[in-house]
Amino acid sequence: MFTWFWRTALLFVTLSAILAAVVYTNLTKPMQLQEPESFVVATGATGQKIGQQLADRGWVVNPLLVRVAFKLNPQWVPKVGKYQVEPGMTLLTALALFDSGKAIQYQVTLIEGKTTQDYVQAMSKKGNIKMTLEGLSNLEIANMLSLNVKHAEGQFFANTYTYSEGDTDASILLQANKKLKQVLDKYWTEHDKKLPYKNAQESLIMASIVEKETGAKEERARIAGVFVNRLNRKMRLQTDPTVIYGMGDSYDGNIRRKHLKQNTPYNTYRIYGLPPTPIANVGEEAIKAALNPEATKALYFVAKGDGTHTFSNTLKQHNAAVAKYQRFQRRKDYQSKPSQGN
Repeated sequence: MFTWFWRTALLFVTLSAILAAVVYTNLTKPMQLQEPESFVVATGATGQKIGQQLADRGWVVNPLLVRVAFKLNPQWVPKVGKYQVEPGMTLLTALALFDSGKAIQYQVTLIEGKTTQDYVQAMSKKGNIKMTLEGLSNLEIANMLSLNVKHAEGQFFANTYTYSEGDTDASILLQANKKLKQVLDKYWTEHDKKLPYKNAQESLIMASIVEKETGAKEERARIAGVFVNRLNRKMRLQTDPTVIYGMGDSYDGNIRRKHLKQNTPYNTYRIYGLPPTPIANVGEEAIKAALNPEATKALYFVAKGDGTHTFSNTLKQHNAAVAKYQRFQRRKDYQSKPSQGN
């Protein structure tokens, strides 16, 4: 009886040792792949799912090995993303890679002067971003992302952002919103308190108008100065980009006199002061210009047709500039920006 017990115990220990050796060997030997390949860890992926994927590819002999590896390393949590798996990697090193979150990085560029809906569309075209915001209004996006503003327009800093496959559009926009707050806070903290902005959001609205008015870096501060002068004098801003934004999808590339008479919150030919929200997303230069406008006497400007503008201090000067640069270049019912009125 005693001899039988020890023989059984010895057999158990021997078999356990053999099994452990087999498991260890399979966990630490190079997986069966001949060249670099990508592997996607999907949202909600479990050890069982990952094991089956690896077995289906022929990289491991048994999917149970992955479950064993996770049991031995309970701190490991596979992160969503696409990973580059190299020849010579063991199962343990591959799973450690999935836990590290060091997935293949991609980039998406959010361009200055584009709307939030443009940003959603740009991310959708990437094909490897999980879309959660398509079809939502700017009000709904602001609520979904908890932006602490009612409207999502202009709340995202124009820049290039990195992401991993499977990241959501929401996570990318949250990166952009965080960056916007950092840049806006920097300039708002240092701004001249005499500027006609009640809060940082109003300066962001101004920045969005400047962004849409000119792509010439050297003009931004002067254009901001013109609009600040008009605000201080209680003049309407009378800027075309706000009208265009208020027209929404009905804008066909031309502004006509009837559009300047439409009663929208963004028609700065009718309303005084700033529109209720930004009209586009901006970069740092536009924010800097809005909060550091050029000290100028100019109240008007008109496009010269080469991407720059001529600035005028008086209505008489402005009328002459319009006659020179735009009278025969624009539709007869298309008004210059800002207009000749006040």
